[in-house]
Amino acid sequence: MEENILCGRNAVLELIKSGNPVHKILLKNEKNQGRNQDILHLIKERGLPYQFVDQAVLEKYSAGEKHQGVVAFTACKEYVEPEEILEIAYSKKEDPFILVLDEIEDPHNLGALLRTADAAGVHGVIIPKRRSAGLTAAVGRTSAGAVEYVPVARVSNLVQTLKYLQEKGCWVSGAEAGGRDIYQADLTGPRVIVIGGEDKGLGRLVRENCDEIISLPMLGKISSLNASVAGSIIMYEVRRQRNQGLSDISRQSSP
Repeated sequence: MEENILCGRNAVLELIKSGNPVHKILLKNEKNQGRNQDILHLIKERGLPYQFVDQAVLEKYSAGEKHQGVVAFTACKEYVEPEEILEIAYSKKEDPFILVLDEIEDPHNLGALLRTADAAGVHGVIIPKRRSAGLTAAVGRTSAGAVEYVPVARVSNLVQTLKYLQEKGCWVSGAEAGGRDIYQADLTGPRVIVIGGEDKGLGRLVRENCDEIISLPMLGKISSLNASVAGSIIMYEVRRQRNQGLSDISRQSSP
């Protein structure tokens, strides 16, 4: 398997905590390790290989990314299959909650969406193999370590994948202007949210294979939001409606 490089405190801390394999960690050679003392303590506690190096070495491996005095080498995060994401939901006895990203090419947007997906309880994310950012070091750093916890599937054909998920009982909601207001839409039940690329939005075939189109209300002069911002708001509306449903069930079962 290829080697990946993670840069920055949060990304490396979450890598260590996740228990995923670590090849080596490089730390800036400075007195008392400063702000990375907690990372050094975890490294020693878990018996991980590490090395103190000069700033120039960290700059070399981080390739312009903000390393904050720490860089980790690890096996590239393995992609899963869409079936595995469904199994994760079923194992938790929950309705599947899946995020599909249609050609999100900016690694910072992908990282931000993975971070929100982890926080909002998404069971997994699906991206296309072509014209999409992959699980790179930049994505790992932007996700603040969420890449270690959120399963990501990489598929050859998004349309076929959406049809498969529909066959498995999921309702597919594509996010694009001109659709139903998300605050009036029912987003409960087995749910797939599809977010389009930064400039193009949803592809034509992807849009045509969604069960519905949903939109964020835009009350100002700007007609659209950044993909990661829009996706994050929608994910949390799904979570809010799910939580509301659980609250309703709890009230109904109370004496």
